Amino acid sequence: MKTSLVKVIIPAINEEASIAKVIAEIPDIVSEIIVVDNGSNDNTKLRAQKAGATVLDEPKKGYGNACLRGLRYLEAFDKHPDIVVFLDGDYSDYPSEMTQLIAPIINENVDLVIGSRKEELREKGSMTFPQRFGNWLATTLMRWFFNSRFTDLGPFRAIKYDQLIALKMQDKTYGWTVEMQLKALKQNLIYTEIPVKYKNRIGTSKVSGTTKGAILAGVKILSWIFKYSFK
Repeated sequence: MKTSLVKVIIPAINEEASIAKVIAEIPDIVSEIIVVDNGSNDNTKLRAQKAGATVLDEPKKGYGNACLRGLRYLEAFDKHPDIVVFLDGDYSDYPSEMTQLIAPIINENVDLVIGSRKEELREKGSMTFPQRFGNWLATTLMRWFFNSRFTDLGPFRAIKYDQLIALKMQDKTYGWTVEMQLKALKQNLIYTEIPVKYKNRIGTSKVSGTTKGAILAGVKILSWIFKYSFK
């Protein structure tokens, strides 16, 4: 996989102030940047297109719906990527760290790499209390039930394309990240985490920025964990 084909999927909704910045900092190792517009009512699509991204529409709201739309697009090609990277469109991650994120897949044959937002690398205020608590609770439960080593549910992640398809992802909303990690554990994928920097996002989070979003995300994450715990 020394000359791996890498594609990036960015779910986005109302990210006109940040999306071009995200795209501009993605390394040249990426062959295609796919922005999935999840029903924006601003100029997200236009700015993503001007920045050089392929833009897809997914009117059905939900982070998982946007990710699944990106996968359907990739599946339609005869030649599939070796690696798929998922990245948020709010500029809270550092796209330039993508090279380090995919390195374990290319050099060590790892299947899944999670960018772990370590406290010492996070900008003050970049993760809300519901985010921090939810991450702690979810990863603690995964450790208890599955002997997992995950420390974060961070959205900045890379996975081998064939392994991603084999996971048969289903979640259409807030549970996409935890579903992927739980299925990776169940299917005995080789996984690791690398520490990544994290900064305050541009704009307001659609999940942790609202009480409703935080509660719904928490319920969805816990439901996936308990579902797999008793399978």
